[in-house]
Amino acid sequence: MTWQTVVAQPSELGESPFWHPDEQRLYWVDIAARQLHRADVQSGALQSWDMPSEPGCIAPAKTQGQPSGLVIALRDGIYRARQWGSALERLLPASHDAATTRFNDGKADPRGRFWAGTMYEPRDAARAELFCLDARQGRAPVLERKAGDATIANGLAWSPDARTLYWSDTTRHRTRAWDWDADSNVMGHERLFHQWPAKPAGWQPGMAGYAGRPDGAAVDIEGNYYVAMFEGARLLKLSPAGAVLAELPVPAQCPTMPCFGGADLQTLYLTTARHGRTAQELQRWPDSGCVLSLRVEVPGLPVNFFTD
Repeated sequence: MTWQTVVAQPSELGESPFWHPDEQRLYWVDIAARQLHRADVQSGALQSWDMPSEPGCIAPAKTQGQPSGLVIALRDGIYRARQWGSALERLLPASHDAATTRFNDGKADPRGRFWAGTMYEPRDAARAELFCLDARQGRAPVLERKAGDATIANGLAWSPDARTLYWSDTTRHRTRAWDWDADSNVMGHERLFHQWPAKPAGWQPGMAGYAGRPDGAAVDIEGNYYVAMFEGARLLKLSPAGAVLAELPVPAQCPTMPCFGGADLQTLYLTTARHGRTAQELQRWPDSGCVLSLRVEVPGLPVNFFTD
């Protein structure tokens, strides 16, 4: 299996990819460049859309069962765009201080709510939180805090039976899991899903002895959890019990988030980063920042749509 480069133009900090089944296009964000991207992977045609602040994550949206643009978590709140390039409508302001905290990883759940975690930029305290926005059936949007005790929110995903929720704290090198009731949106029985070793003192890119830290994630139809290991130059496949089943080397030091796409959901797409990386590293990994793809045997779960 060999990784392919999907779009030659790299992002600074690619994140939040999803495959849009109706459009047969791949979407993702560039947080550092404050842009949204979408691409026709067959032709390579790329469209970009400038944002007023950092887009932490996005999800496709539907209204009364029909596709209706995107939901977008920007630094200071959660917004709706009814179509690509349209005006941004703020659904709710963020409850955090936007001077030190911004939205980061997130996605829609199987029932149509939108979840977004935060990132505490000083990184010296566990002040990041996980929020859920519910605006289904035309109700007034409500933003509910669901979890905390993190510094950089990442790795949000659900099991195929919608009974387990996963969430990572990249800084602490850990992924937690909760029992989750999809209908009542209640989380319980918090537990450690997987703990990775911390970065060794003095470690530099290119050196051995560090496997990276957990960033974005996706789940396949068998319940396996695929997680991008930032600075680890690899993607890991974990079982529903948290055991490492496979390690997939990546031609970039900093993979950020996978998603499944293509008509059969057997193409694994992966965003990567180049922002703040050294010239030496970028020379070694020239595709850093690009979106990569890899064919897999087991299909992934399709993207969930935010509904309002």
